[in-house]
Amino acid sequence: MSGQLRYIEVAERRARLAVGQRLAGAARADSPEEVAESLVALHGTDPASVFLAVGARLADAAKTVPETERALYEDRTLVRMHGMRHTVFVFPTGLVPVVHASTGLTVAARARAALIKDMAKAGAPDAEWLAEVEASALAALARRGEATAVELAQDEPRLREQFVYAAGKSYEGVHTVSSRLWRVLGVEGRVVRGRPLGSWTSTQFRWAVAPPSPELPVAEAQSELVRRWLAACGPATEADLKWWTGWKVSDVRAALKTVGAVTVSVDEGVGYVLADAVEPVGAVEPWAALLPGLDPTAMGWQERDWYCPPELRSALFDRSGNIGPTVWCDGRIVGGWAQRPDGEIAWRLLDTEGVGREARTAIEVEAARLHAWVGPTRVTPRFRTPLERELAAA
Repeated sequence: MSGQLRYIEVAERRARLAVGQRLAGAARADSPEEVAESLVALHGTDPASVFLAVGARLADAAKTVPETERALYEDRTLVRMHGMRHTVFVFPTGLVPVVHASTGLTVAARARAALIKDMAKAGAPDAEWLAEVEASALAALARRGEATAVELAQDEPRLREQFVYAAGKSYEGVHTVSSRLWRVLGVEGRVVRGRPLGSWTSTQFRWAVAPPSPELPVAEAQSELVRRWLAACGPATEADLKWWTGWKVSDVRAALKTVGAVTVSVDEGVGYVLADAVEPVGAVEPWAALLPGLDPTAMGWQERDWYCPPELRSALFDRSGNIGPTVWCDGRIVGGWAQRPDGEIAWRLLDTEGVGREARTAIEVEAARLHAWVGPTRVTPRFRTPLERELAAA
């Protein structure tokens, strides 16, 4: 019928996911930079998740740790910084000005205002004092090159100033200027997270002055971010994009219009793809993957029924909506996995429909592949889920 939207069924969406998210065997990447460019962003709240997400998508998983560390800390082709929804991600360095202008500026303004307000409520020094401390701390960081918050507080002792947060509330606590200020500066794009103090799983890290980057018009940056996201995640709905970016609906709609997104039909209703991605996509070869908690594929859409059956979520998500380690088969989540204290990768199927002998063998191969490159390192997700806890303790 003339004017009818093309329907993209679940099977085709899963095929697009396999290729666009670098999960099918033939689609795997040669470098961490290729992975990040394809996925737009890697969740960086849990440092280990970044490496595990890259390793699942590299043709040669043995290169995961040295190549990802090279990209993050030597060549600086990848940057770990705050982005959408005030969340820490790892982005390709070239995307930093896009993320900053499209998302960071708004989030940063809120974060700085909240810090000044909280300090004022607690009777702590004012904004003028904070600006003076901030300038001194940034100068100290520039002299050192990279430094921890503790080291910088040695150079600028006023960073240790404490103030009571939410006095009289059940969640009352004592904050330091240091802990809040470096977070604000990170959201503002003035500092970035550098090399960790320990191994690639460490959550303790050094700060570094952010590399200079051009300033972009907000609308231009938002359009570019949407274009990249649709290339990786289309077809998807307006609700998916609003959730992923944290933007207002009006910003989402304006960006979709600017990039010339084409409307299609998906099970949730109206979806969007880029103009060069309208034509049907054929099936891909069977594949399996073990993805970490907070993986960008598992967290890429708000509406997830087409790849994550609702009945699996109580086992795979924590109470805050963070997904744990998952087992994938041909474009859908079928179970979860965990690493046990002796290093074994244990996994369990929660959805066995269509998972035959060959698929189980493919999952076993992926588990062995993961075990081989992780080696003696022990990985515990930052956000633990019911199934992960059970498998890890078994």
